[in-house]
Amino acid sequence: QMQLVESGGGLVQAGGSLRLSCAASGRSISNYAMGWFRQAPGKEREFVAGISWGGGRTDYVDAVKGRFTISRDNAKNTVYLQMNSLKPADTAVYYCNSDLYGLETLRRGSYSYWGQGTQVTVSS
Repeated sequence: QMQLVESGGGLVQAGGSLRLSCAASGRSISNYAMGWFRQAPGKEREFVAGISWGGGRTDYVDAVKGRFTISRDNAKNTVYLQMNSLKPADTAVYYCNSDLYGLETLRRGSYSYWGQGTQVTVSS
């Protein structure tokens, strides 16, 4: 099974930027769509961004379009999420995950395995 370790979170003021990383081990990510999800306190985990196995397609939730960019480096077995113009509403624990079947199923986020996540806190 693929193991995923998220990092790069922190405390930032509104309008600031952070870059999250998701390092995979155990399997190569090159055949998997990869994605980022987040869970705010008291809310369900939600899809944030996804990228196809080759990087040619991306998908974003409307709330982050134009502010977040997902990318991947298959050689480093790592996926990134560049977050700009952060808002307090972006405060959450951010997780990554993978899907062998593509972006459509990735977006559903129906997985039993999740990493530990990385906390992002945006102050106003």
